[in-house]
Amino acid sequence: MSVRNLDEASGRRQRAGRTGTALLLALLTLATGCAVNPVTGQRELSLLSTANEISIGQSQYGPLQQMGGGQYRVDPGVAEYVAAVGDRVAAVSDRDLPYEFVVVNDGTPNAWALPGGKIGIHRGLLVELENEAELAAVLGHEVVHAAAKHGASQIQREMLFGLAGLGVALAVDDAKHAWAIVGATNLGLHLAGKKFGRDQERISDYHGMKYMHRAGYDTSAAVTLQEKFVALSEGRQSGWLQGLFASHPPSPQRVASNREALAAFPSGGEVGQARYRAHIATLLEDQDVYDLADEAREHIEGNPAHALRLVDQAIGRQPRESLFHGVRGDILASQGRHGDALRSYDAAIERNPDYFAHYLGRGLSHDALGEPRLAQSDLTRSNRLLPTPFASYKLGGYALADGKRAEAKRLFKAASQGSGEVGTAARDAYVRLDIEDEPWRYLQAEPFFEDGQVVVEVSNTSNYRLADIVVRVHVEINGESYYRRLTLQQLASGYYDVLASDIHYRDEDDFTADTVVLKAGPGW
Repeated sequence: MSVRNLDEASGRRQRAGRTGTALLLALLTLATGCAVNPVTGQRELSLLSTANEISIGQSQYGPLQQMGGGQYRVDPGVAEYVAAVGDRVAAVSDRDLPYEFVVVNDGTPNAWALPGGKIGIHRGLLVELENEAELAAVLGHEVVHAAAKHGASQIQREMLFGLAGLGVALAVDDAKHAWAIVGATNLGLHLAGKKFGRDQERISDYHGMKYMHRAGYDTSAAVTLQEKFVALSEGRQSGWLQGLFASHPPSPQRVASNREALAAFPSGGEVGQARYRAHIATLLEDQDVYDLADEAREHIEGNPAHALRLVDQAIGRQPRESLFHGVRGDILASQGRHGDALRSYDAAIERNPDYFAHYLGRGLSHDALGEPRLAQSDLTRSNRLLPTPFASYKLGGYALADGKRAEAKRLFKAASQGSGEVGTAARDAYVRLDIEDEPWRYLQAEPFFEDGQVVVEVSNTSNYRLADIVVRVHVEINGESYYRRLTLQQLASGYYDVLASDIHYRDEDDFTADTVVLKAGPGW
């Protein structure tokens, strides 16, 4: 019989059965319980314990900071001040959690809360606030999201519908150097970018004002802040649409609700305008400097010389900002000036040794200069801070060259989550190794008894062309064993072929047969 498409195969070929999701739902149902929400006092579904929430938040806290640009470090006093205001609000919350506050080095105006009390606010939002009371309003709102288990409830819904995916996967299109990776990561923050429901936003607004009042802040700042957000949303400023408005959409109804809440939590507390502006003075002074660096990023591909001039201006005005030196390295690397790029990446790492993109960029430049050990070291450090498909793919190649086949497969499999050329190359690299290690996962070999001879139907159930296929058939006839090794030069994806074993039987014989796929390799 000639090679044919599997869809045309005869009815003798067994097809894999279907399995449902009933078991998963049943297991989740067994774990289901009800608990009293510590903020609202209402009974609600509770699949995650406090320990679960804290663990989830902690696991995502570092990656989310990395995806946004790392921590802001030019003026450490800014982060200390924000943490102090956050601690003041969290101290009067309705739930005892290990609250933590961080300033993310991202110009997008955004703030987010993870389960367990890990809270981030971007420098891009800090420069838009007017006073400490508005900062307390933002942080109080995020504290409520954590205290009232809003993030945990979203995860629970996804679990119940079989959609949960707590890992942060970076989808990379066509990335030839670090700047492309960094650009891709800024497309969105997985958990932080989730849009809360209307009721959850209403609860966070109301109880956030309650926390402000308890902490001694002027609650009218929560009203003026929402008014500002509505005005900005009507103006459709792109930065806001990508940031806070995406996960916390403003509305006139929220403004009205906050005004009504003033009856319960009257204004009159601290505003702290002068104090606020004094503490974030460096950010305010550098705001247009970051605009220069952002513009430089936009010109890396089209006009790298202009991009270099812009970022050099930014560095001249604020030499302590590591991101500026990293952008400079990306520009130089895009021009093939990898030696010069290394010096810029060194300067970036000296100013912030805990940001993945600097190591990624430096590692790729070492790789381009033929320095594999230095490249491997930097890419490993980058992946520890934030695993990316591009770094994983490169490291997989190094591991394979070192004879570390299992490590290479692990890295290629991780990189295969990426899209575009990187993801495709990683999937192919992984499958090449896996076909050789476990060929039976890609092929089905079934024995049949036909016209007095045992034949074997070999089916390629994978998405790849396979070659050098070896199948062993074992036939037992009247208690005596017979073995044959059958070979097939190649078999396209979705096709099957029938191989004669040259083992014959008679109708009156007592016979059985089984097969095993011994070998296969990539055919592309």
